[in-house]
Amino acid sequence: MTDTTGTRHEQAVETALGTLDLDTKARLLAGRDMWSLPAVPEIGLKSLVMSDGPIGVRGVRWTADDPSVALPSPTALAAAWDPALARRAGRLLAQEARRKGVHVVLAPTVNLHRTPLGGRHFEAYSEDPYLTGEIGTGYVLGVQDGGVGTTVKHFVANDAETDRFTVDNRIAARPLRELYLAPFEAIVKNARPWGVMTAYNQVNGTTMTEHHHLVNEVLRGEWGFDGVNVSDWMAARDTRGTIEGGLDIAMPGPHTVYGEALAAAVRAGEVDEALVDAAVRNVLRLAARVGALDGTEPAVTDPPAPVDGDALAREIAHRSFVLLRNEGALPLAPGHRVALIGAAARDARILGGGSAQVFPAHTVSPLDGLTAALPAGTLTHATGADPSDEPAPAGPGFALRAVCRDAAGNVLGEGNLPGGQVQWIGDDLPDGVTHERLHSVEVTGTFTPRESGDHAFGTRGLGAFTLTVAGETLYDGVQEMGDEADPFEAFFGSPTERGTVTLTEGEPVEVSLLHPLDREHAAPLPGVMFSLVHRAPRRDPDQLIAEAAEAARAADTAIVVVATTERVESEGFDRTDLALPGRQDDLVRAVAAANPNTVVVVNAGSPVEMPWRDDVAAVLLGWFPGQEGGAALADVLTGAEEPGGRLPTTWPAALADAPVTDVTPVNGQLHYTEGVHTGYRAWDRAGTTPAYPFGHGLGYTTWEYEALELSPESATVRVRNTGTRPGRETVQLYAAPAGDDPVDRPARWLAGFASVQAGPGETAEAEIRLPRRAFEIWDEETGAWTAVPGTYEIRAGRSLTDTRLTALLTVGTD
Repeated sequence: MTDTTGTRHEQAVETALGTLDLDTKARLLAGRDMWSLPAVPEIGLKSLVMSDGPIGVRGVRWTADDPSVALPSPTALAAAWDPALARRAGRLLAQEARRKGVHVVLAPTVNLHRTPLGGRHFEAYSEDPYLTGEIGTGYVLGVQDGGVGTTVKHFVANDAETDRFTVDNRIAARPLRELYLAPFEAIVKNARPWGVMTAYNQVNGTTMTEHHHLVNEVLRGEWGFDGVNVSDWMAARDTRGTIEGGLDIAMPGPHTVYGEALAAAVRAGEVDEALVDAAVRNVLRLAARVGALDGTEPAVTDPPAPVDGDALAREIAHRSFVLLRNEGALPLAPGHRVALIGAAARDARILGGGSAQVFPAHTVSPLDGLTAALPAGTLTHATGADPSDEPAPAGPGFALRAVCRDAAGNVLGEGNLPGGQVQWIGDDLPDGVTHERLHSVEVTGTFTPRESGDHAFGTRGLGAFTLTVAGETLYDGVQEMGDEADPFEAFFGSPTERGTVTLTEGEPVEVSLLHPLDREHAAPLPGVMFSLVHRAPRRDPDQLIAEAAEAARAADTAIVVVATTERVESEGFDRTDLALPGRQDDLVRAVAAANPNTVVVVNAGSPVEMPWRDDVAAVLLGWFPGQEGGAALADVLTGAEEPGGRLPTTWPAALADAPVTDVTPVNGQLHYTEGVHTGYRAWDRAGTTPAYPFGHGLGYTTWEYEALELSPESATVRVRNTGTRPGRETVQLYAAPAGDDPVDRPARWLAGFASVQAGPGETAEAEIRLPRRAFEIWDEETGAWTAVPGTYEIRAGRSLTDTRLTALLTVGTD
């Protein structure tokens, strides 16, 4: 956005603001509904529409009927260590947003992986604030290149899910500045985001939606943020506190602490109207930037060239895959017989659970991808072990629709339901249906089994249900709230099995789940949320594992796909351990014993324990790889593409080894007692060795580091490809004090990085900026950033623990 455009925007904002009365201004700061703000036609203001991200743009409808491109998870995007790739991802998402009529994407999430137990870590980038800030900057620039706003979230310290609505995170000033605020600061200064989302939690005694110091004095004052500040959904709790704390928009609406309540507070003399005007200016500025305010051009008049979503999703996936171990098993030898093993190989786990979910038009599973890539007759598949024995939302084999009725039983409308989940948030209801008239929803249709046996059916959600399968009523009762601390978990999690029916492969049966609605069991947000769930026939796990081992024994290479589930990694709860669910560890051990040439592919958004990792020939981390994950996996396994990822977070061998694990508040408070020592910094301080260090990742070629040259502001690293294949290398720079450190700092920290490409025998030079901030600390006494003068070692290498070259840099106080 040019200065001239910005000036025109400010003029248009002031003109529009000057015509508004108090009630209209107050109404503009409250959501019109779940996803949008009110329009004000008399000033040419259109309704601003927001949508969840970050891997896709769902739009205002939470349904597979309105598909979206599904990119790999944010941990995967960060694993590519490429801000330019993140920018391309952002441009694609802007394209998706425009297609769906969305002005603002509720992303990116730049909270840190403080501990490995965070249940929502798949939605954030890294344990390192610098890497997080660089990837987040690329993402925001890309989305806003397309004329669509972002809301960098969750400001700040929403680093775990336990008691997230109420927890008071107690953080000293240094770690707050150097770690948790640092990614937000970098993005604000380098990408100028048009929005920020404030979190549910408190920081040092003040809820973030009312945090005058961090929002008004730091975010807006020190950093110069001029965008809009929107609450996380239902996070705003007090009218005066939020407006004085710098919150511009309270979502969702229309019943919030703003609107009528805010106008009344102004009239009662409790709130200064100038604060309302300041918030409205921010909203109108956002509207001007995205083209929703008449009388001025949007910030972007010519969006970037169209992006092929499928191709980019596939590229990001293979660029993100981290080859943790490879004893010559990969890439696959041509013509090898391959046994593909695992339930997750057939039914792909492509994304995490909760509000980050989108519904792609298609999904390429590992089985799909390898079937297409390998010669006919060379691939077999065995289930081996299912990662979960819980029922899951109805999927393959079901043909369902949702029928809506009023109190008299008359049909109001119906909608297709490609899966078993009804998730109608806000006014996202089928045509002809309103909340006022809606009395019941029936999920009805047919199920054609893929296998014979005893199929289990059940429900997920709260309230009354009647479940009927093949003419048999399996359940007719009421599901009450259980022990879930988070109200969202009752709707997104906790599937309950209600009964089994013996079915025959290929023979369809009628299914029905009737759900009368009542206020007592209403969803935490306006809407309707429940699911028909299903579990395929159980077979003896030992027999399944034995069959998988036999398949592996008959193959040249065995590939085992293991995964977490939505009950392990999702919004609303933290993890209690890092073990793979079900019998998957037993499966890997059995397959590896049967075939020494075993490759394990791990589909998880954040660390899992891999007790068998040294007993298999290769371990490939596939994250949650998005809709094209299976195609990208085939690319990497066959050698058509190189696994390009490097770990953005340390992976422990066992949870007990991790130095920071506390996510549970005591008396409402969670103390960040580790200070500035989190992630690899904490591992260094503890002196323990993880399974795989920060920055680790192998490729299909080898590299020699030939030279490192330093200037006060940059480094040049020359590397040579010494292998037989072209490749990409992620050159990483770490800074460490040379000698005794006068202050309490980590032993070393990431100072810069860059990617280079070279063919066999070729050299490449990585030019890497050394930011001044890498040699500064937050001085708690002066309340300012202060350089720590002295001599530093600058180490260049392939990971935190595999540095190849070292040079000295002297830093002064100027």
